[in-house]
Amino acid sequence: MTEVRPGAAASAPLWERDAELAAVTEAVDALCAGSAAGSLLVFTGEAGIGKTALLAQVRALAESRCTVWSARGGETITSVPFNVVRQLLQPALVALMPDEAREYFGDWYDIAGPALGIAEPGARQADPQGVCDGLVAAVRRLARREWPLVLLIDDAHWADQETLHWLAAFAERLDDLPVLVVVARRPGEAGGESARHLDMLGALSRPMPSLRALTPEATAGLTRATLGEHADAPFCREVWAVTGGNPYESVELLAKVQDSELEPVEESAAELRALNRAARGRGLVDRLEGLGVDATKFAWAAAILGTQISVDLAAELAGMQRDEAERCAVRLSVARILTEADRTSGQVEDGELEFVHPLIATAVYRSIPDALRTAMHGVAAAVVTASGLGAAAASRHLLEVHPDDDPELVEQMREAAGEHLAVGAPDAARRCLERALLEPPLPEVHARVLYELGCATLLTSPATTIGYLRQALTVHGLEADLRVDAVCRLSSALVHNDQLEEAVAVVDAEADRLEPGPERMRLQAVHYMWEGIHAGEEDAPGRSCRLAQLVKPLTGRDNSERALLILRAFDAMTRGENAEEVAELCDRSLVNGRLAPGLGWTDTEWSFELLMMLGISYTYADRLDRAESLFTEARRSYESAGWSGGHLALAHAFGGYVLRRRGRLKEADESLREALRLADRVGHGLPMHWSAACMLIDTLLARGHVGEAEEIAERYSFEPPHPSTIVLPDTHSIRGRLLIATGRVEEGVNELETAEKMSEDRGGHNTVMAPWAGDLARTLAAEDPRRAAEVAADARVQAERFGTDTAIGEALRCAAALETGQRSVALYAQAVAYLESSPCAYEHAAARVEYGIASRSATEIRRGLTLAESCGADTLATQARTALGEAS
Repeated sequence: MTEVRPGAAASAPLWERDAELAAVTEAVDALCAGSAAGSLLVFTGEAGIGKTALLAQVRALAESRCTVWSARGGETITSVPFNVVRQLLQPALVALMPDEAREYFGDWYDIAGPALGIAEPGARQADPQGVCDGLVAAVRRLARREWPLVLLIDDAHWADQETLHWLAAFAERLDDLPVLVVVARRPGEAGGESARHLDMLGALSRPMPSLRALTPEATAGLTRATLGEHADAPFCREVWAVTGGNPYESVELLAKVQDSELEPVEESAAELRALNRAARGRGLVDRLEGLGVDATKFAWAAAILGTQISVDLAAELAGMQRDEAERCAVRLSVARILTEADRTSGQVEDGELEFVHPLIATAVYRSIPDALRTAMHGVAAAVVTASGLGAAAASRHLLEVHPDDDPELVEQMREAAGEHLAVGAPDAARRCLERALLEPPLPEVHARVLYELGCATLLTSPATTIGYLRQALTVHGLEADLRVDAVCRLSSALVHNDQLEEAVAVVDAEADRLEPGPERMRLQAVHYMWEGIHAGEEDAPGRSCRLAQLVKPLTGRDNSERALLILRAFDAMTRGENAEEVAELCDRSLVNGRLAPGLGWTDTEWSFELLMMLGISYTYADRLDRAESLFTEARRSYESAGWSGGHLALAHAFGGYVLRRRGRLKEADESLREALRLADRVGHGLPMHWSAACMLIDTLLARGHVGEAEEIAERYSFEPPHPSTIVLPDTHSIRGRLLIATGRVEEGVNELETAEKMSEDRGGHNTVMAPWAGDLARTLAAEDPRRAAEVAADARVQAERFGTDTAIGEALRCAAALETGQRSVALYAQAVAYLESSPCAYEHAAARVEYGIASRSATEIRRGLTLAESCGADTLATQARTALGEAS
């Protein structure tokens, strides 16, 4: 049993915490011994069970050997984004000069700095995932500077959602970092995303049982340690019965016994229940009121402000002078209601206070009469604003104020929302704007607030965005340009919510209202963009014809025209029209070979899908240099802006696919796996997962890693039903190839024939983007050679129509595989000639090996083997070595 010296009531909750202290000691010892891996301990338990005291003991164990930083969540400040992580890192942030911080954080300074309050935010909305990644990187750098480092987070169930997002991500990366993270929380207090993050922490933590109430024996030991060994058994037993073994209540009750000079004997035991009532709930409130009106007002003000309470702000909120406030603080400290904030970590300023225990803070806050509490929050908002802390800091108080037709409050909440968005806290921004709607806004502002709400949730909740933008479009007051922008954003949210047909209908309805001009053309471009990615559209040839007619006279004089040129290029590429014309359309959409101003990767006027279409059009037109440059620019732009979500995932995916087309299969494999890792953090079963998984499966099959391809297909449910949007490369083609490679030939043929049917419906196809014909012809060759020859011949015609070296070379490879003798050798020789001129090294390697085998040329096989090895095409290389062995 863990014992303490007599009278040490503060240490009393550590009775019967031997297992927990052993785990902490072991973790601190490992940390100080130079263990490269960090660790996480999560202690859970009901209110008053001793979590805070346990963290205090962790500090006592660690602070002489480690750097220790600590922070605490607060029941009334869960709406303040990054509050707890700012508390936690404040010692390090205070120690760093601005220039030193910028140099130390490097590229992450502008991304994580605003969330930490050490840098001004940028002009654009920050990506929450990017900010989280920036915080992880920043803390990892600080940890290496301060190691060995111990991070203590108390009352994590009341930590803000943004901190918990960071903490969960940080905890996943402790395997190579000398950091011990110790978290204390109550079970069942958090909900939504916060609960999910806390559950993740629990799963990552070393298994620890929940903290339990003290046994009668431990309570007796605690009683005698506090009051003296003369406390008799009946008295000790009654202490346990009254408190239920709750450590906090036991400590408070024993303190009251000391204050009242009650003898700890059986005759006094009957008085314990009355004393216990005075230590909590209504009894605590009565005790507070007994300290006087001023002390009560000051305690109320402190409860309104939350944790790390500024004496100056509390005094102003309570309406008293500084010296009077200090006297109240002393009285409340003597009464064990307030205490000076823990300054051992160096993270608080002089004069800051905090409640002795969260239970006291809760009781005091809830004791304030409802109407007065609301009014005090309103005054607190004014006090915080006047102190220069900004609209975002005041917004948590304004959230508690009753609606009152106050235009000024609406503007304050809009300003606060902007500040929250700028630091990567869209949920906090949403709360502010939703509160502004309740006021309600003036008629001329109402539509604007709805529009801003839709924009605030665009990156995090398409369904929420849809609702608010629909409302904004039905309320009078949106200026013409904002209205068009709202329609475009609404359509984008609908697409990402798998409501593609509705997205097109919304755009069309708005376009019909407008006269010809740039805004109408922008909507037309959006219409064709969404139709262009619709996998199951009914009139693809008709749409292509209409798009071609619309684009014919355009010169690319503005971004609407440039967008239409890109869309026409993409449509022509997917239908297998002339590749030179595709590339020429792509080139016309650029300005001096670069993306036009306002049409960049992080510009919000146009959806990122448009530029992905541009890059992929260049890819399949064999302009891989241009495609690689575009996707590299995308990745760098997103990383620089701190966009670590779906945008960056797709940049890695399409950049990886360009590497696949180049034949750099190992690098493509790595990039595509990174794309899937990033996409996994955004959600599950999204269209981006289909694209990245399809590209990776295609790459793994080219490498000959069929088992890995099958595992990826299973992990990401790469099976019907297929998404309503186009996936590149064609999913039916790649899934058919996978099924055939795994021996499920009949199912594979069915998939390939589905791809064939879809190509017919479109009026043409790109034989490289949708490579079903080659696999179908080869599979049918043995049982239905006539049908196989027809498929191969049609593919060759289509490839020559498109005209790239890759398309023609692949069609010739297929034709050669169906022939024998010199006819086969001649076709292979032609295939090699075309593919040697193409930028696609893997296809060239395959053609070389097949040509060498058909012509029995060891020289050609060796050349193919060298190419296969440089590509990372392992099975192809093995095939070439086997052929060389047989030839010798």
